[in-house]
Amino acid sequence: MKLKIKIALCTFILSCFYCAVFAQHVLRPLPASKNGFIVIAHRGSHLVKPENTIASIEEAIAFGADYVEIDLRTTRDGKLVLLHNETVDKMTNGKGRIQDLDFEQVEKLTLKGTDGSLHQIASFEDALKTCKGRINIYLDFKAAEVAKAFRAIESAGMEKQVLVYVNGTENYASWRKIAPAMPLMLGLDRTIRTKEDLLKAHQKMPLEAIDNIPAEELLPDIRALGIAVFLDVQKASESSQDWKNAMSKGIQGMQTDHPQALIEYLKTNGTRNRLKTVAP
Repeated sequence: MKLKIKIALCTFILSCFYCAVFAQHVLRPLPASKNGFIVIAHRGSHLVKPENTIASIEEAIAFGADYVEIDLRTTRDGKLVLLHNETVDKMTNGKGRIQDLDFEQVEKLTLKGTDGSLHQIASFEDALKTCKGRINIYLDFKAAEVAKAFRAIESAGMEKQVLVYVNGTENYASWRKIAPAMPLMLGLDRTIRTKEDLLKAHQKMPLEAIDNIPAEELLPDIRALGIAVFLDVQKASESSQDWKNAMSKGIQGMQTDHPQALIEYLKTNGTRNRLKTVAP
């Protein structure tokens, strides 16, 4: 009899712990999308237009992507701009670290598309204006001030159209403090292997979306927590088999270097609206 009481008590305490975890961390809604399966254009649609440019964003919109993934950095004089690498060497006709260049210098640099078209490094302000009401933003937060970035998002009226990839615990804490309603994303620690590990990680750093699955047996628990899974499949040699393998896991979306081809694949297979966006 005593053993039964002890078991019942332990079960009650454990259930209270799980309830506390779920109750304490109410997830923020992700940006709304008209499509059930989310297609994220990695650095814009950049097979022809240069990555992270306004032209690559416009092309992603034209193809029907749900999100455009863009990388945020800061110039020497504090201007927020889109650039993946720390230096401008690879993408432009200039040299040097973006943080060592003033925006006036950056504006003079050119990026060339594979079609020979010339483009400029985009300001975050112009990217927000381009995306507003047309496509959601997956903001890869490389090197910038959280307060300044959020003020720009607020000024553009884009608070409900941005998902932030936080790149570490320090950025996470800053975003939660400065913009508590903003949905955040990060990869889960690859050492997480059990439900208990997952719950502990979620209690410490609740996320609205993740880009990896540490262990496939945790998928039901990840879904139960209401976390969206947007897997990275982007590469030059993406194939329909890559997309099929990712979708077989029951994920909510993919980040791709081939948004047009992926969208056509989803439409052809009747899976563009197979799933609903995860939101509380």
